[in-house]
Amino acid sequence: MSQTRFNGGLATRRAVDTRLAPPRRRISTKAKREDLELKLATLQKDYAELHTAIFEAAQVHRRLCAPRLVRYGDFEIASEIFAVRHLAGDFFTIKETNRGPILALGDICGKGLAAGMWTTHLVGLVNTRATVSSEPESIVAGVNRDVCLMASAMPLASLFVARLDSATGVLEYCSAGHPPALLLRANGKLELLSEGGLLLGVIPAPPYVKGRVELNPGDVLLAYSDGVLESVNNSDEEFGYVRIEAQLRRARTESTDAMLFSVLGAVQDFAATRPLVDDMSLVIVRRNSQIH
Repeated sequence: MSQTRFNGGLATRRAVDTRLAPPRRRISTKAKREDLELKLATLQKDYAELHTAIFEAAQVHRRLCAPRLVRYGDFEIASEIFAVRHLAGDFFTIKETNRGPILALGDICGKGLAAGMWTTHLVGLVNTRATVSSEPESIVAGVNRDVCLMASAMPLASLFVARLDSATGVLEYCSAGHPPALLLRANGKLELLSEGGLLLGVIPAPPYVKGRVELNPGDVLLAYSDGVLESVNNSDEEFGYVRIEAQLRRARTESTDAMLFSVLGAVQDFAATRPLVDDMSLVIVRRNSQIH
């Protein structure tokens, strides 16, 4: 601090540092643009890699599931799955056993990648249990125990398991919380296949019971996931049981493959511009009088 005389008195004057601060480094517009372009290129590369990974995962899911159309004697089995988000949480598999093919239609609660990733595990559990026993209720009970051992890791799931004897037409089944399959008889009578028990993963040892039906020539069995029933239109109405039954009756004279896509088409026409709310899966088992 220095002193100076002003108007006959003493006044204080603070020393002021007049040195200038160093100028801030300015980033040119060109440099900013190049930086943004680099970041955008990195994001595009990451997106392309993610897209490829999702596509490859979808292909794995497709290979886990049964072919779209298979035949056993005078039976035809057609199936299709539509994912609402990239990867389906629904699946349909067929495992060969010495007592006939085991059909398994499952639906993981939830949508998207998380549900889709769990399908691989659940398919593995079903196949493992089907190797030990071909009884549908035993398969379902075993899978449920396996799921419960994972505590809270795996989401709840529904499962429909059936064993088909293509020589006699006898189909034994067990449903773990799955929507009841529809059996449309050649004479027009409709039966609901609802025997079974709770959803997978609720409690470790619930009772599961087996149902038994015989499919005769002209009979059609339709199994599906709840995504079909819960598809909504622009009036917020659900497709529901009444419509799926009506469409099944309308399409019953068509081929098995055509019948499948007739039902799917009816759901899509009903929804119109509304997006799917859940994954959709359909399986049709039809007994013909002869192989087509």
